[in-house]
Amino acid sequence: QVTFVQSGGGLVQPGGSLRLSCRASTIPNGDFEMGWYRQAPGKQRELVASISTRGQTDYADFVKGRAFIDRDNSLSVNLHMNNLHPNDTAVYYCNMKTLSRTYWGQGTQVTVAS
Repeated sequence: QVTFVQSGGGLVQPGGSLRLSCRASTIPNGDFEMGWYRQAPGKQRELVASISTRGQTDYADFVKGRAFIDRDNSLSVNLHMNNLHPNDTAVYYCNMKTLSRTYWGQGTQVTVAS
């Protein structure tokens, strides 16, 4: 079982920036991806960005050019976003995908408002 410690988020002004961090409790065997998803009220959960153990990254179209995901080490990933818009308001979830399982963090609220 993999658990996560998420940090960052909260209230951000429009046009501002944030950094979300996620640290996993353990590293699974084999290749895996870590990343961030988000879910706004009444909407489905959607990918924001992910990074593989090989360093390959994937970004949703709505954050391309204003987000960056990186790894501190094999256990921790960070999501940096700028030029935030009220549409970015959502609960953000840390995620890990292995070949056989998917794990989710508990979620952290990000609210973009003045």
